Amino acid sequence: MVIKTNLLLLLLSLFLTLNLSSAQLRRNFYAGICPNVEQIVRNAVQKKVQQTFTTIPATLRLYFHDCFVNGCDASVMIASTDNNKAEKDHEENLSLAGDGFDTVIKAKEALDAVPNCRNKVSCADILTMATRDVVNLAGGPKYDVELGRLDGLSSTAASVGGKLPHPTDDVNKLTSLFAKNGLSLNDMIALSGTHTLGFAHCTKVFDRIYTFNKTTKVDPTVNKDYVTELKASCPQNVDPRVAINMDPTTPRQFDNVYYKNLQQGKGLFTSDQVLFTDRRSKPTVDLWASNGQLFNQAFINSMIKLGRVGVKTGSNGNIRRDCGAFN
Repeated sequence: MVIKTNLLLLLLSLFLTLNLSSAQLRRNFYAGICPNVEQIVRNAVQKKVQQTFTTIPATLRLYFHDCFVNGCDASVMIASTDNNKAEKDHEENLSLAGDGFDTVIKAKEALDAVPNCRNKVSCADILTMATRDVVNLAGGPKYDVELGRLDGLSSTAASVGGKLPHPTDDVNKLTSLFAKNGLSLNDMIALSGTHTLGFAHCTKVFDRIYTFNKTTKVDPTVNKDYVTELKASCPQNVDPRVAINMDPTTPRQFDNVYYKNLQQGKGLFTSDQVLFTDRRSKPTVDLWASNGQLFNQAFINSMIKLGRVGVKTGSNGNIRRDCGAFN
């Protein structure tokens, strides 16, 4: 009985923490402080995207890696010091492309150039807005974001382990990771749809096309023609820096083709393809493959939920003058 009571109190505490944290978030948070904040950020993001397409997947991935480790607080932006190895230098974050970080920095510079906006907008909110903008600039839906996050006061490499999804994860592992952030099975499937954009290093798929198991070298769930394409792009002696498109069909377009690819056995990672082979997620994959509008709406809802994870309030956060340093 005592154990049950303690568990109930723990769950109630978690519920209240999540709700109090997200309670301060609202649209138009900066209306009386920096009324043009969203347009200023969008202009900076658009300029960065025009310079390099990598800006889009890099910013998206940066946002996920930030939110999944101690919440959406821009702690992934912090640079390591002699006294602290920060999140960004954990081995799982070393592949985060510099263009994602640069997008936030450029947007912050644009805001700081406006006197009433200078040092008034958190880096966490800038990253949230920039992520929304890159989705839209890639042809995805445009949606309103909730704002009012503070920047985190802690960033350690030690806090990253076990928090991020891996390419080899199955639906059980993925569901568990997302649940720890208050996200459902459907949220996981919707947010996996961001793999319609971006790149992955060849070495991340070697196990599926060269060394699957003792019985077969190739994962039988991979489309045979796709295996041929992957082997041509990623020979076993390939330079480990070489990357390939996550979506082999429309790699520069945010759309529902990711789910159509899964139906054809063209999910790049195991963690992609299992969404189609697992009976729990397959119906949703089929639904969104056939209806892009339903996927877009589900994606918007899941992104808003993700943006509420681990929000810092009061003395638990601040607004950084430099997104890469505690100050």
